[in-house]
Amino acid sequence: MKAWSLFIILLLGVVINSAAQNDTSRHVANVTNQTDFADMKARIFGKETKPDTSSFSKLRKLFIPSLSVNPTSGFELGLTLAALKVFGTPDNTSLSTGSLEVSASTKGLAYISYKHSIYFPKNNWSLQGNWLIGRTQVNDYGLGTGQSSAYGANYIAGGVAVDEVYKLKYTSVKFKETGYKKIVGNFYGGLGISLNAYTGIDEGNRDNINAYHYQYTNELGVPLWHYLANSFSFNLQYDTRDHPNQPYKGIFADLGVKSYKKAIGSSENATQLTSEFRKYWSLSASTPQHMLAFWHWGSYSLAGRLPYLELPGTGTDNDERSGRAYTIGRFKGESFFYSETEYRFPILKNKFISGVTFINAQSASSNTGTHRVKLFQKWEPGAGVGVRILYNKYTRSNICIDYGVGNYGAKGLFINLNEAF
Repeated sequence: MKAWSLFIILLLGVVINSAAQNDTSRHVANVTNQTDFADMKARIFGKETKPDTSSFSKLRKLFIPSLSVNPTSGFELGLTLAALKVFGTPDNTSLSTGSLEVSASTKGLAYISYKHSIYFPKNNWSLQGNWLIGRTQVNDYGLGTGQSSAYGANYIAGGVAVDEVYKLKYTSVKFKETGYKKIVGNFYGGLGISLNAYTGIDEGNRDNINAYHYQYTNELGVPLWHYLANSFSFNLQYDTRDHPNQPYKGIFADLGVKSYKKAIGSSENATQLTSEFRKYWSLSASTPQHMLAFWHWGSYSLAGRLPYLELPGTGTDNDERSGRAYTIGRFKGESFFYSETEYRFPILKNKFISGVTFINAQSASSNTGTHRVKLFQKWEPGAGVGVRILYNKYTRSNICIDYGVGNYGAKGLFINLNEAF
């Protein structure tokens, strides 16, 4: 009932704000007094920069060396090719974005990912996708939130409480595409497919009966070293953001049902209800970068059980940006709820350097093992500060450097391109 009450509140928020209009007529903000990375580089080398007056109807491409430091992957280095284009008239068509990233880390991990949000003329149709292939490692602490120790005892094995953290390494291949059709105004209906394969799982601890993955997967009755999580999704979306990279105002909301079916190759049948809500408030008409932003993301079990690595949790959102302060998968469960509020503000008058402060909280359920907890029963908070460097003022692209702290001594430095949400 709590979950359904939450969805009703979120939908009411969408309806109340439905009068807000998406200002798509200006994909490029007023940047006269802004200084970005290219401007600074030109000044250092004594060169002049010319205003970028090209239209977004032409394809823009950016080659960006990608740098990331986080507790899960260690130091990551790679290359990102980002592209932006308007496939229609700018005053009624949103800016389309896409990015191809190749990356490797000091912990022996590597991946190739491709993400896109493509809007066709008048936003009548859109296509949103996320493809990935890579070798990944996570620290596995078991299920649920509210563990009393830094690791958490989720299972009893041989009469002895398990209180360990396990390195869980695996290869994943993911393909996700969702097509949206405009219903009316800023409301869209979507139909998607997600094909996820996990293999080479837990090679070091595959037969360790104390490991959380072993306990859960063995009880589920699927192979320990590989399984599939294939699903259809049905979504209702609402979007009035003024820009995809760094909105100054507007709302993004998405409510969906994911149905995992053995008929399309999934190892298990299951149904999840998903929800996402973002709201942006600019606090100054003259300085729109001075703002508040709110983000909610969640996934809730309605029927069946998901394979272990498909369970929702910290950092398992589409962009893997939730839960700053914690490692990916630090908390997870059959159902998961996450929320975050961020205050964004310029530091320098030319907007080259800005700052953020953020606070977040997450809750996960656990219906397996000895650590059983209901959703919303136990919360895990996080908080931190960050610096933003304006990489490209015409596309509102930032280099983001964040430091977060959380429970049980959790802390981490997170470096990425563009805002967390």
